[in-house]
Amino acid sequence: MLTKRIIACLDVRDGSVVKGLRFEDLALAGDPAALARRYNDEGIDEMMLLDITATLERRRALLDTVSRVAATLFIPLGVGGGVRSLADAEALFDAGADKVSLNSAALANPPLISEIAGRYGSQAVVIAVDAKNDTRRRFSEGNDIGCRFPVFGRSGTIFAQRDAVSWAREAADRGAGEILLTSIDRDGTREGFDCELTAAVSAAVSIPVIASGGAGGAGDFADVFERGRADAALAASIFHFGEVSVAQLKRHLASRGLPMREVTPC
Repeated sequence: MLTKRIIACLDVRDGSVVKGLRFEDLALAGDPAALARRYNDEGIDEMMLLDITATLERRRALLDTVSRVAATLFIPLGVGGGVRSLADAEALFDAGADKVSLNSAALANPPLISEIAGRYGSQAVVIAVDAKNDTRRRFSEGNDIGCRFPVFGRSGTIFAQRDAVSWAREAADRGAGEILLTSIDRDGTREGFDCELTAAVSAAVSIPVIASGGAGGAGDFADVFERGRADAALAASIFHFGEVSVAQLKRHLASRGLPMREVTPC
């Protein structure tokens, strides 16, 4: 059985790490390079840096921030935000990224997935899917096409007229190597990952699914690995504010029988 990965996320705005609730009410959480160095030393498996305003501001991710973070790491670094072309992806790889994450641009131009994967390989392409769970209710954003898990673009502000399951399947078919699946409903709430959403997408694709949104404790990670069938789980707040250490989390998951990468000793 493949080991489960723990990924720390740095949501960056104007060069600083921020964290909010359901993509809103953002508060400062620290310096990205300093946090990346800390997580690297603690034994995190991967890092994901997301420039959360790059798409809204129609610009590339801040390359100097990417370079500063990459210089501190000896683990894979994924970067997202403002990737609208092959040239944008190339700039991030040149700055030190190992993977690039696409969201709004892939929704608007799906062939871009194949273009980047064709140049750099599928393992370097992550498709970020920001979705809500519409199983029990309708949303006011216009979900009138029967989506069970409606997908949103432009930092969660625009309904993309797609369902998370079908969109993840299409992204995989076009060459994506991973799906970064974020529950907008759970983002920042610390109420646990949306295992229903995660399991539905995981069952639909053969590529790894990274669960994101809602981590509040070690039990939530175990839940999304077991019930949600996730291959990796990403969190921000509980790591930024020292509520759960990477070593504690890995030891807990290993005690549940989940295959983990090397557990950092106390």
